[in-house]
This record gives sequence, structure tokens and C-alpha cells, in this order.
Amino acid sequence: MKETLKPASVARHGHGCAARAAILCLALAALTHASAALAQNEDKVKAGVALWRGSGCSDCHGPFANGEKERDESPTGANLRTSRLDAAALKLAITCGRPGTGMPAFDEGASAARGCSSVSEFPAPRKLSSDEIDAIVAYLRARILGHGRITKAECLLYYTDRPEWCEDYN
Repeated sequence: MKETLKPASVARHGHGCAARAAILCLALAALTHASAALAQNEDKVKAGVALWRGSGCSDCHGPFANGEKERDESPTGANLRTSRLDAAALKLAITCGRPGTGMPAFDEGASAARGCSSVSEFPAPRKLSSDEIDAIVAYLRARILGHGRITKAECLLYYTDRPEWCEDYN
């Protein structure tokens, strides 16, 4: 019986196929997880914009959080497009309000237990749960903070029922 010898390159790399397959499987699993997390975050962002529209945020800050309020009788909110607040600071401001400004406390239980050193004296148009505040923070971080000019896509996200209002945006 004739014995066949494998070339040295095959012997050295024979296990390489299994290692590459394992790496590929891990990469696909990570990509699948990242895609699921991205989809979950996008759902949270969409919930956040709906809450932004329906909770009175745009009354003061404007539909695109640029400080161009929707209601004349509302205080003028900060331009959040230029804000450098992180997620924790945003959540605290929405939860507790900003005493001395027109920013109300949106959390029904706003108190020292929630991290509030003081609570705004202005009433919120609607109270929000912690999860709802998190969704608004996700929206602001994903689509508003540091995003400069307003885009057509952003306008369409806000005005889903009025696309004609977005014709002037690129």
C-alpha cells in the first residue's frame, strides 16, 4: 500500500478551515446581535419622536428641537441641536425640569430619590414614565444633538402625516 504524504502547506493549514469557519460564525452572530440592537434602538427612537410630539416638548423646543417653539404662549426652550448634554444630563433635565427656566419636571415622582436636587415649579403638560423619558433621550441622541441642520428625512420622521410640509428640506 502506497502511503501519500500531504504537502506541508496542507498539513499546516488543515485546521485553518475550521478556525476560519468558527470566526465567520462568531462574526455573523455579532452582526445579527448588532442588527437586532440597532432595530430595537430605532424602535425606541421612533417611540421617542412620537412622545416628543405628544408630550409638549415641541411646544417650547420646536418640532426639531432647535428652540423655535410651536406655541407663542410657551416659554422658548433651549436649542438642543447645539447642546452637549450626555444621556444622564438629558434624563435628569426631563425628569426634574430646570428650576429657574420654563423647563417643567415631566416625571410624576420627580424628587431627590430620582436624582433631583430641586424640581421645576412649572407643571408639565403630561407626565412621563422613566421608559418614556428614556425613549425621548434615545431620540434626542440619535437624531438631534450635534446634527446641525434639519434634513428632509428628519422632517418626515416628525411630520409623518404631513409630508408636504417637508418639501423645503434637502
